[in-house]
Amino acid sequence: MSLFDHSIDELHQLLHKKEISVSDLTEESIQRVNEVGEKVGSFLHLSEEGARKKASELDEILSSDGIKGSLFGIPGGIKDNIMTKGMPTTCASKLLDGHDPVYDATVMNLLNKENFVNIGKLNMDEFAMGSSTENSGYKLTRNPWNTDRVPGGSSGGSAAAVASGEVLFSLGSDTGGSIREPAAFCGIVGMKPTYGRVSRYGLVAFASSLDQIGPMTRTVKDNALVLNAISGHDHFDSTSVNESVPDYSEVMTGDIKGLKVALPKEYITGGVHEEVREQILKAVKRFEELGAVVEEVSLPHSQYATAAYYVIASSEASANLARFDGVRYGQRVEGENLIEMYKKTRSEGFGDEVKRRIMLGTFALSSGFYDEYYKKAQKVRTLIKQDFEEIFLNYDVVIGPTSPTTAFKLGDQVDEPLTMYANDVLTIPVNLAGVPGISVPCGLGKDTGMPVGLQIIGNHFDEKTVYKAAYAFEQATEFNKLKPEL
Repeated sequence: MSLFDHSIDELHQLLHKKEISVSDLTEESIQRVNEVGEKVGSFLHLSEEGARKKASELDEILSSDGIKGSLFGIPGGIKDNIMTKGMPTTCASKLLDGHDPVYDATVMNLLNKENFVNIGKLNMDEFAMGSSTENSGYKLTRNPWNTDRVPGGSSGGSAAAVASGEVLFSLGSDTGGSIREPAAFCGIVGMKPTYGRVSRYGLVAFASSLDQIGPMTRTVKDNALVLNAISGHDHFDSTSVNESVPDYSEVMTGDIKGLKVALPKEYITGGVHEEVREQILKAVKRFEELGAVVEEVSLPHSQYATAAYYVIASSEASANLARFDGVRYGQRVEGENLIEMYKKTRSEGFGDEVKRRIMLGTFALSSGFYDEYYKKAQKVRTLIKQDFEEIFLNYDVVIGPTSPTTAFKLGDQVDEPLTMYANDVLTIPVNLAGVPGISVPCGLGKDTGMPVGLQIIGNHFDEKTVYKAAYAFEQATEFNKLKPEL
């Protein structure tokens, strides 16, 4: 039996019939991590002892009380910027080397209530800044489909771990596309929920008005099960919205007749590579075959999204990362005085990309430039949000590519930050507007043979319709069944 071959529901049926145990699942997950670890490099911290202990406890519960929890016994992995008590949380940064949190993030408390098994912490771009996971302070993560290519970022470890069959699900964080882009590059399902749907308490902040935690899985239904588990209002997070959480699995019927679908012309022109465009247009046809009504629309201000995003995100990062100064958190490099200690600690602890964004953000917030850059970027953000609001007056979802390209080769863009930033051009507007978006596999590029992701975007707190559309498309295709050969 392979983790690749079963959904969460199917595994629960096997557990219920006592055909497998939680320990069986956990051992297979650990064995798979050890088997492909050097090839893929998904995990920064593998919790073998802790996972086995948890599995043993759950087996006792299973034998006496049966399955208790929607994710009971399911092996999962957690991005390394989500606090895990008793397990290192480093944000893939040398500055936080060995940091052991004293509390769990809210999403961890919720997952623990559902009795999942935490296999360990997953690699990422340092402090979630990057689009390829090449900015990790510790190791490279490679794309399971082709280990010469990137898995995407910043949740590259989370995507690669699911794609390579190391875990059934993972959590990532998405500030400008960091769940959806690696999901697209690795051929899996990745959801960025509505801003405020999932608590950010215990997520190490990059850009507080943009960050969201979300699930990464192989199937749409598994994704919905995980989002159900981690969603809800949290009084520890002032940006958490007290909005009821529906059962997303209820809409998984495969019927989308009459669904009104918007296809922005800006999302299929310009820098979108032909092999990506070809698969997206095939996906559009499939939606029409399923009875959806697809019409071309315009999101005119999306062309300014990347510029606005990097001003806003870098400005917020400049403020959020000021806490990492060698006094309270992480590593310290001693100096002759306090200021020198600050300088040495931050110079040696932060990587180049983090420094670049801190400097950009500090400049944008500085006296004389605040109105010219930061304030103007916020105005553009409002226009982008209004574009989406206007579209959703007449349409149920918006579709298009997740990324303009398939996964690029390791090293191709790491020294070209502006080129790297352009990879998020299609995902960034979703974060600026705060709406939900999912990436689902929609084929392989004919030139590269690498996965292509279809992005489905919904209105605020309407993840239900997004899942409905994604599930119907998944059931009408075989793309989620495609697996990399490691």
